[in-house]
Amino acid sequence: MPTQPLTRNQSLVFQALEKAEGPLSAYSILDKLRDDGFRAPLQVYRALDKLLEFGLVHRLESLNAFVICSHPQHDCCSHGTVAFAICERCGNVREFHDHTIDHRLEDWSKGQGFKAEKTTIEIRGVCAECLA
Repeated sequence: MPTQPLTRNQSLVFQALEKAEGPLSAYSILDKLRDDGFRAPLQVYRALDKLLEFGLVHRLESLNAFVICSHPQHDCCSHGTVAFAICERCGNVREFHDHTIDHRLEDWSKGQGFKAEKTTIEIRGVCAECLA
C-alpha cells in the first residue's frame, strides 16, 4: 500500500478501474475521465505508473490493459510474481497466486544465475461459466 495518500488523478484512475467490468486500456481510462479534466494519455500513464508501483493495479501484458489488484492487502505480490486466467469469450480476468509455481520459478532463476525482477503469468482460455 502507498505510504502517502493517492493524488486526485491516481484516485480517479483507480476508481475507473475499480468500477470497470473488465480490463481497461489507458485510452479507455482517458475516455472515461475526460469529464474529470483528463485531456492527455500522459496523465493516465503517470497515474498508472504510481498505482503499479504501489501494487494497487496490474498490467495485463497480452491485452495491454490494466486491472485492479484483487488482493493488495496480501504480501504475495511484493516479490513480483502475478498470475492471471483470462477468458477469451467473456473477457473475465481472474488474478491468482500459486506458491508452488512461484518457488519453482525462483529456483530456476537462482540455478541460472538470473535475477528475476518481475514475472507475469497469463493463461488465456475459456472460463468455467462460458464452458457451461
